[in-house]
Amino acid sequence: MQRAFLLILVVLGTAAATVGQTAPSESQTLQALLTEVRGLRHDLQVSLTRVQSAQILLFRLQIQQRAVTRASQHVDETRSKLAEVQLVQKAEAAKVASLQERLSEDPEHREDIQASLNHAQSDLTAATDLAQQRQATETEAEQQLQTEQDKLKKLEAQLDELVNDVTTLGEQSNRVSR
Repeated sequence: MQRAFLLILVVLGTAAATVGQTAPSESQTLQALLTEVRGLRHDLQVSLTRVQSAQILLFRLQIQQRAVTRASQHVDETRSKLAEVQLVQKAEAAKVASLQERLSEDPEHREDIQASLNHAQSDLTAATDLAQQRQATETEAEQQLQTEQDKLKKLEAQLDELVNDVTTLGEQSNRVSR
């Protein structure tokens, strides 16, 4: 009976010792799993934040590209209008020169030629004024285009920075998981 009692005591002692050793191991495993889950949750939140930032940045980039396109079209339109006015201005200048020459060559029709010359000079002055206005408009349009292009470059730089951050984070993540 003493032997049976001793055997029961040894078996129960061994079982108690085994349970005592298993509990901290399971607790450590659970703690490690909890830490890993928290880390993964944090990484997921960071990733979602970066994705949202990237989406917002891409949307802003699209809007800015449209603004650059509109500004570029405006510059093209103002240049075209300026070229048209400059052609009219050259034609009027040639007409004035021709009428001045005719005025000295044909004294009989002096009054008619002078009236035509006055009209042509008035048209030349109007064309010159319009050309100056169109030149100013063109300069403003070019400045606006430059401003929009600068904004676009800033957004592209931000996007490049975000891509570099994601690439760096991916490389760091690959090193840690290996």
